[in-house]
Amino acid sequence: MFNKLPEFSRAELALRNGQDMPDIWIAFKGVIYEVTNSRYWNRGMHYEHWAGQDLSPEFSDAPHTERVFENLKKIGRLKKQ
Repeated sequence: MFNKLPEFSRAELALRNGQDMPDIWIAFKGVIYEVTNSRYWNRGMHYEHWAGQDLSPEFSDAPHTERVFENLKKIGRLKKQ
């Protein structure tokens, strides 16, 4: 199922930051998630983290586990550079 998701570039992801476009997306471990309606991502920000980017490198600072992604809608894959 993961392989059937469309691919998006980092530039396409960056536009979905809640500022440039109304959609709010985040990426983690190669998967892009839709968080537009999440109360945790108000205007594209979640604490000191910004939407529209790959949050994998920042995850070690999170006070929660990767399980938080289980409830988010997967909408795509992040293209490899």
